[in-house]
Amino acid sequence: MKIIAEIFSQGDEVVSGQIVDSNAAWLSGQLTDLGFTVSRHTAVGDRLDDLVGLIAEIAVRADCCICSGGLGPTIDDLTAEAAAIAAGQPLTFDADAMERIEAYFAKRQRPMPAINRKQAYFPDQSVRIDNPGGTAPGFAMLIQRCWFVFLPGVPSEMKTMFGSVREQLPARFSLQPGKLVTLRSIGIGESAIQQSLDDLQLPEGVRLGFRAAVDEVQTKLLFPAGFDPIEMAACARQAQELIGDYVFGIDGLEGRAGGDLLAVTDRLVSAKNYRLAVLETASGGLLAAKCQGRDWLETAYIAKDMADAIQQLQIDAGDDPSAIAQTLATQLKQRQNTDLALVQLYVGSQDDYRRKDGRIVLYNCLQTGTGSYQSQQTLAGAAQTKQNQAALLSLDLLRRRLQNRCL
Repeated sequence: MKIIAEIFSQGDEVVSGQIVDSNAAWLSGQLTDLGFTVSRHTAVGDRLDDLVGLIAEIAVRADCCICSGGLGPTIDDLTAEAAAIAAGQPLTFDADAMERIEAYFAKRQRPMPAINRKQAYFPDQSVRIDNPGGTAPGFAMLIQRCWFVFLPGVPSEMKTMFGSVREQLPARFSLQPGKLVTLRSIGIGESAIQQSLDDLQLPEGVRLGFRAAVDEVQTKLLFPAGFDPIEMAACARQAQELIGDYVFGIDGLEGRAGGDLLAVTDRLVSAKNYRLAVLETASGGLLAAKCQGRDWLETAYIAKDMADAIQQLQIDAGDDPSAIAQTLATQLKQRQNTDLALVQLYVGSQDDYRRKDGRIVLYNCLQTGTGSYQSQQTLAGAAQTKQNQAALLSLDLLRRRLQNRCL
C-alpha cells in the first residue's frame, strides 16, 4: 500500500522566483528514502485564503505533508493561522515556546521585538517542534487524514528540525522503502539512453526514470521493498550493458562503490598507483582544478589553443589534430616520466568557443605504456559549458581505458 506524501512551500518569494525552492527537493528525497510516495510539490504565496484552501485540499488526499515557510513573526507569516482555520481549532499561546524565544534573544544580548510573541501561538491540538537554531518553532498536527508537519523556511533550520521528525515518521506510518539503483553516465543524452533500453525487461513493480544533471545523466531503477538483491543486480547489469561504456558507475548496489566521475576515476588510478601528466586547452585549467589534491596528478600544462600547446612542448606538427595530440601525448609522457599522459586539444576559433551557438571539436589522446587511445567529440553551448564538457570528457577517456582494463 502506497503512503502518499506531499511537499508544500509557502511564501511570495518562492512563487515569484526570487528564491529557488531547494527545501522541496531536499524534503522529497528524504521522504522517498523513507518509503513515501511523493505525489506533489506545491507552492503558495502569502495569502491566508490560498493557504487555508491548499491545506484543506491536501488534508483529504495525502497521508503526510511536510510544509516549509511562513513561521516568522511578521504580518506575511500566516502558516500557523491558516492551519488553525483549516483544522477548525483556535490558536493557543505556548508559554514554554515563549521562554525559548526569549532565551534565544537573551543569549545574543539583543532585545526581543514584541512581534516575536506571535511565534509562540500554535493550533490548539498541535505538537510543538523546537528550533535549536532560530526563533521559529515548528509544529505538527492531524487534519482530516493527513499528518502535517510545519517547519521554518530557512534551509539550515528546516533540515535540523526535520531530523527529529524523520525519526518519528516510521512509527506513525507503515513504510516500506524501496531500493534505488542509479546508473551514472556521461557522453550520452536521456533520449538516447531510453532508446537503448527498449529491450530492457523490467521486473514487475520496478520503475524506470531519468535525471539529466550538469555533469552526467542518471538512469534510475526503483525496486520495490523486499526485491531480491540478485535479481536487482542482474537487472542493473542488463541496463548497463544496453547503455554501454557511457556508464561510469552504479550507485545503490551492495558491494559496489558509487560516486561521481572524478571519484570513480580516482579509485581506478589510485588502485594502479599511476602518475598522470595533463595538457589541456578547451577546459582552460578546469580539469586540473577538478583533480586538485589527487596524488596521481603529477603535472598539468594549460594552453590557450592548439598552437600554444605545440609551442609549449616544442614539437614539429602536421595538419591532423589526432596526430598532433598523439605526438604531444608521447612527448609529454617522456618529458615528465609519468605512467600516463593525457592531452586535450580542440579545433575551432576563439569566437566559436565564446559564442553560445558556436561549436568546437575536442580531441583527446591518452598515452600509456602500451599505446595511445583517442576520442573525439563536438562541443556546443556557452563557453563555460564547453569548458566543463571538455574537462569531463577528457577525464572520461582516462576512466574508460582504466575501467575496461586496457592498460
